[in-house]
This record gives sequence, C-alpha cells and structure tokens, in this order.
Amino acid sequence: MADLALLEDLQQALLCRDRVFRDRTGLLAESVEWLISRFRLPRAVLLDLCQQFSQLLERPTKRTSAVPVHTQVLSTIGFLATGTFQREIGDRFAERTKIMTDFYNIAGFPSVIGAVDCTHVALKAHTVDEFAFVNRKGYHSINVQVICDAHLNLLNVVANSLGGTHDSFIVQNSIVGLRLQQSAAGEGWLIGDRGYALKSWLMTPVSNPVSQKELNYNRALERTRSTVERGLLKARWLCLSGRGGILQYKPDKVCHIVKACSVLHNIAIKNGIPLDEMPIQEDRHMAEGFDPMPNAVAVQLRAGIIEWF
Repeated sequence: MADLALLEDLQQALLCRDRVFRDRTGLLAESVEWLISRFRLPRAVLLDLCQQFSQLLERPTKRTSAVPVHTQVLSTIGFLATGTFQREIGDRFAERTKIMTDFYNIAGFPSVIGAVDCTHVALKAHTVDEFAFVNRKGYHSINVQVICDAHLNLLNVVANSLGGTHDSFIVQNSIVGLRLQQSAAGEGWLIGDRGYALKSWLMTPVSNPVSQKELNYNRALERTRSTVERGLLKARWLCLSGRGGILQYKPDKVCHIVKACSVLHNIAIKNGIPLDEMPIQEDRHMAEGFDPMPNAVAVQLRAGIIEWF
C-alpha cells in the first residue's frame, strides 16, 4: 500500500499542500530475506544502487519536500520485482574463450559464444499499429531477444521488437547478428532452437535426425542452450511475467523497463543473489525458422559439428 500511496501522490502535480513521503530508509533495516522477497536484492546492493543514482535522481525543486533518492530507487525496484502496482544492452563478446569453455563444459558443444532466445512481455493494446503487436499466441507484446552465457549473465538484449516479429528476423537484424554475419565463419556461433534459421554463425537443431550422431548433436545443443530457457529474467522481475497484470505503459516505456530489469538481473547474478521464485517455463512450440535459401557454409559447418559427436 505504501507504493500505491506514493504513486497517487506523484500524480497529483497541482497539489498545494506539502507532500510528506514515507521514509523508506527504514526498509533497509529489514532482514536480508525480507529485502530479497520485496526487492530481489540484498541491503548492500540496494545501498550501492542508491549511491550510484544519487547524482542522477537528486533534482532541484521548489517544493518543501522532494522525492528522496532512496524512495525513487526502492519504489522502482519494488515494482520491477513484484509487478503489483498497475492498480539494446550492448553486446559483450569479450572473453570469448572463457565463454566457449563454459558452454563446452555443459555438454561438449564446441565454439558457442552465446545462447539466444526470445520471450514475450505482455502490454496493453496500443492504438498505433495495434495488429503488429499481436504475437502468435494472440496477445499484445514486445518480443524481447536475450543472449546469455553459460552462467545466465545477459550478454545482449534487444527490447524494441513488436510482438508479431519473428524471432529469426530479430536476431538477423540485430547489431550482434549483423556483426556475426560480417565475421569469418568458424569464429564461434550462437545456438538457438528451431525458431531460428540455420546460419554459419547460428547453429540450430537437425529437424529430422536419423543417425545417432545427429541425435547426440541435438541433445547436446538442447542441454547447452537450456541456460537461456529457464525464464529467470521473468522469475526475478515479476513485472515482466504478467503475474501482477500486464504492463499498462506505452511500448517505448515497456522497452526501458525490460532493459532496466536486464541490468539488475546481471547485478543480481554478479552478487550471487538467490532466486526465490520458480523459473517460468514458457511454451516454445513454434514454426521452424524460415530460410528460403539454406546457407551452404552453415550446412557444412553443422555437418562438421555433428561429426564431433
């Protein structure tokens, strides 16, 4: 209720009397378990975020009571974590050798530089280009592409695609996809599910495996890319999951929320913060990635990897 009261105060721009905001610094005195349940982050990280954003969020005001930095930070993170008051991270393909090694250690799949997948973040129907926001499940969304490493760190996030956009189209037209298309084949590749078209820089499952090696290849690819399918982003930041209701904002603001959650996700991973919520399993049944002209180099590369198994 404190969050709701705060929002109501902020909306009353013409309010004449002084506004008094609840001093949320007291919340930081709560137990670590309570803080993680409400904000998904422990005290030290919350305090560090308040410190980092202090200069950005402290604004001159003619009012007697300005909104304190800690109130802004805790209110925002509280919303991102619970999603209850509705009432492109740049690519980081440095340290490729370590990333490849970590992926290889999962199931022996070679030269993987990232696992790619898309997830739909629901939002209210938009009046402009409404049909373009309707995804294959029939609801309005932003189709968010994520690329992660073997430890669930997000290496790249594309959060500006309409719900009706095909996963394969997003990756091929993203900065990462365009860079990989321009690089020499064999330097490493992303791995994706059958929703993606096979490319020299993006390995996908064999559609109808017949040999034991093809079966082994598919199993290894699936085990390796399962890191990106665990739904941890939505499990940690429930505002993206729709559990508390779909986001009631315009698409551009929803995209900013996704990016903010992504940054906080990496902070949480870096600090070893546990996840209380069960990962959200999403329905990934979808059509094969459409590719009218199969890439001969890609087919040859995949055949070489299959022989590896």
